[in-house]
Amino acid sequence: MRILHVLGKLDRGGAETWLVQVLRHIDRQKYQMDFLVHTTEPGAYDEEVRGLGSRIIPCLRPSSPATYARNFRRVLREYGPYDVVHSHVHHYSGYVLMLAAMCGVPVRIAHSHNDTRFAEATAGLSRQTYLRAMRELIRTACTNGLAVSSEAGQDLFGGHWQDSDHLQLQHLGIDLSRFEIEVDKMQVRSSLNIPEDAFVIGHVGRFSGQKNHAFLVEIAREVIARHQSAIFLLVGEGALRLAIEQKVKECSLQDHFVFAGSRADVPVLMKGAMDLLLFPSLYEGLPITLVEAQAAGLRCLVSDRISKEAEVLPGFVHQMALSDSPAQWAIRLLDLIATAGASFPESLRAALASRSISNSARDLVAIYADSISL
Repeated sequence: MRILHVLGKLDRGGAETWLVQVLRHIDRQKYQMDFLVHTTEPGAYDEEVRGLGSRIIPCLRPSSPATYARNFRRVLREYGPYDVVHSHVHHYSGYVLMLAAMCGVPVRIAHSHNDTRFAEATAGLSRQTYLRAMRELIRTACTNGLAVSSEAGQDLFGGHWQDSDHLQLQHLGIDLSRFEIEVDKMQVRSSLNIPEDAFVIGHVGRFSGQKNHAFLVEIAREVIARHQSAIFLLVGEGALRLAIEQKVKECSLQDHFVFAGSRADVPVLMKGAMDLLLFPSLYEGLPITLVEAQAAGLRCLVSDRISKEAEVLPGFVHQMALSDSPAQWAIRLLDLIATAGASFPESLRAALASRSISNSARDLVAIYADSISL
């Protein structure tokens, strides 16, 4: 079976990391997965993906529908035929899947990885027109729809989406074996120039407006005023990194921040360096980072824009409203210090097993096989 995944770029995002882990775990003799990307710039996972036998195929100009359509048809003509086109580009999936339908691809999947309703609520008329058009194309062109959370499904497929037989919830899985490791906390912290006795609040995510790093810095200022040994460890890259670094300097907090960049060893950093995870995103679908943090034994303080389905282990994910002040967030973080580092009962590990990448990959290929057989 030949599957073409459509996404922006193979960087270390949640959907991209999940796809690469799926690629590692499926029978690659039986399932050939290629990746259509909207850039010619290299992605963090490109080398590994090619090493696993997949092709990375640029298809440019998504902002120009006519040009993109020609490029998309050329990709399918030169690299296809494909049994499945699986699109991960949210609303733009409507246009992608319409083109796939016109090219005769039998299985066309729209995958919702985000709930952008809060962000889009104040969009202008042209944007609202675009969103309505894309949702209608998704309704008519997709043969299957997947969503990482109930809220993400509502965003792309509508309020009663789970009543449709061809739409379903699929929580993304993680590689649990990466968290079943022993780490030397002293060594990990030393490598980051973090004192061994510091209280470390972590964040993993790209530097974009969605992740709300500016608010995180405001929270940090309140935390540090109350807890001088606090360190904030930020993992990721992105367009807003320099702006956030500048804000940290303007607040005279640079001695309390570590910018670690994009890292392949997130499980090691979570287990060896972090005490808590802070995640004040403006919107999300269901971030893999939160599942990984729980697998590492970290308590998490997150915004109320994040699905409650992110809580795999009871008592590990705590929500706060973005309307609450940075001081209120700081006080809640400090209240969680008492629980940091406490191990969770073995009885809860079974809950994590339901979010394993092996289960996730198995379920995904079953969806492909069932759809082809219809």
